[in-house]
Amino acid sequence: MRVVVVGTGTIGTAVAEVLREARHEVVTVSRTGGDLRADVTDRASLAALFGRVGEFDAVASAAGDVFPAPLATSTDEQWEQSLGSKGRGQIDLVRSALPHIADGGSFTLVSGVLGDEVNAAMTIGATVNGMVEGFVRAAATELPRGIRINCVSPAVLTESRAFHPYFPGFVPVPARDVALAYLRAISNPYNGRILRLHRVS
Repeated sequence: MRVVVVGTGTIGTAVAEVLREARHEVVTVSRTGGDLRADVTDRASLAALFGRVGEFDAVASAAGDVFPAPLATSTDEQWEQSLGSKGRGQIDLVRSALPHIADGGSFTLVSGVLGDEVNAAMTIGATVNGMVEGFVRAAATELPRGIRINCVSPAVLTESRAFHPYFPGFVPVPARDVALAYLRAISNPYNGRILRLHRVS
């Protein structure tokens, strides 16, 4: 299977590694590195990407930034960048890839624990994650040609120690565990699923 992995950060790197171990062909994409360049906030950039990537069977998205800020002091720019990157960016990724992906292909997007749990200064993150998960559940009912869509929702990563203070009492998850969830979503007949890698009481 040929998989386009969008995002070359901690999660994207782990996803590419796990997919290669499972003998999939991987094409990595990011704004500044990878096999190909594209920006999820730029629809023209995405259209150009899928116009030149060739045949592919799946897209795994580990892209998108969210900016934490207290609601009362959050700025228009923080909201616009977060919604435009992790939210609208992933939606546009699916829309741009849809005419090109193989029949029976799959999309796997990323949300996060803030879709279920809310903590201090994370209203933007909770809103964006809810947006992504809502899109996945609805799009699963509409995608043509047997194409599937799912979402991986991790807790804070073990490797992202700088973010641990923002998630007091949360159990961090290793990036490799997150990557294995992507492999599960791609390899099995899931559709409209949110694969949660966190424990919520």
